[in-house]
Amino acid sequence: MPPDRTYEGFPRRVLWFAITRKHSGRHSAAWLEMTTHSRVKKHAGRVQKAPADKFAERRAELGEAALTTLATLGYARTSLREIAQNSEFSHGVLHYYFSDKVDLIVCSVKQYKARCVTRYDHAVDTATTYDELMEGFLQSLGDTLQGEGHVHRLWYDLRSQALFEAAFHDDVVEIDKSLEDMIWRIMSRFAELSGQAPGLPPSACYALFDGLFLQALLKHLSGDAKAIEDMQADVRQSIERLFAAPPSAPKKNTRRAAPTALIKEKK
Repeated sequence: MPPDRTYEGFPRRVLWFAITRKHSGRHSAAWLEMTTHSRVKKHAGRVQKAPADKFAERRAELGEAALTTLATLGYARTSLREIAQNSEFSHGVLHYYFSDKVDLIVCSVKQYKARCVTRYDHAVDTATTYDELMEGFLQSLGDTLQGEGHVHRLWYDLRSQALFEAAFHDDVVEIDKSLEDMIWRIMSRFAELSGQAPGLPPSACYALFDGLFLQALLKHLSGDAKAIEDMQADVRQSIERLFAAPPSAPKKNTRRAAPTALIKEKK
């Protein structure tokens, strides 16, 4: 009997037994069922005792690796087997860490959207003026739409599926709330820098900018070369309607005054 080491998350001894049973008829069905049950039960006990953080880290790694395939195929055309065929991980490994494709998709999208939130938070934290915040926000919107539009498409696909499948509902509501909070932090910073209170509640602000982004995403994925530029213009105009830009400070006269003696000579 080979050593009881693990291979892709499963005990090697269980795999050896499965292979042996496949090529030999010497074992009875009852003995097979009993032995397999005991092996799986023993392994399950070891998994429960394993550090939760290591299990979560492995899920995060697999979720990240599957993100490209998920974003390319979308929810309806994706299965764990399909993801395995387009990644370096086997179907068995994915099924070990994720109960189904819903579990994997939610994990992947949650991780990506969490990164998006920190990206915009950076723009808020580093801006010291109204104009800096405006340009930083518009630049972040353009960059993420240009470089990661296919991943945002997966998010909107997931959000639409939540209208039909209860399995998505709680996670989608949680992600959506984090994005609403992100937009509100940006609007709150505009309020501080402009000295004006927002003219809309958080949910309406989020609906406004999310709608502009979704509209631009559809145009961008359809090949509209001006989609990003038009979105940035619409977002700028919307913010200026909510918060008028503070008046610019008058420019100081940087010309040096002529010496008094030189003025008298000219006279």
